[in-house]
Amino acid sequence: MKKRSRFNRKRRFDDDLSTEELMELSGRIRYAGNPEHKRNPGDFGLNPAFNPRPDKSLCDDVGIFNKADAEGLLKEGARLGLVSKNRRGEWPQNIWAVTSEGQPLEAQLENKEKGTYHGYPMPVSDRFAQAVLGRWRSDIDGTS
Repeated sequence: MKKRSRFNRKRRFDDDLSTEELMELSGRIRYAGNPEHKRNPGDFGLNPAFNPRPDKSLCDDVGIFNKADAEGLLKEGARLGLVSKNRRGEWPQNIWAVTSEGQPLEAQLENKEKGTYHGYPMPVSDRFAQAVLGRWRSDIDGTS
């Protein structure tokens, strides 16, 4: 698998949203998925990728096998404020979360009319993954 050597260095958390705004966002967003990030996309209601790219990270590799789990992580990331400052209309471009095993995830806005996202595990070579882990731990532990 080819490793990415460059990641978007402009990613930032949006720390200006209130708890109420984050709760409202969490209630409205949805997980749609992308078959390129699934080895077995059946539960997600997706067809297998026609021409899969071998460099894509797979949700299967971090234990995410169903849409409900993926959407739950997406909503929890939004609720905890792990949303990007960069916006597309009313939606954050990215939302981050961390699996129970400690794997950071990044979701990207897929449809700005519907507020749907697709997500994928963040590679360890992505420096922003450490920021996501730190923010998640402090929010989960209540030390923020």
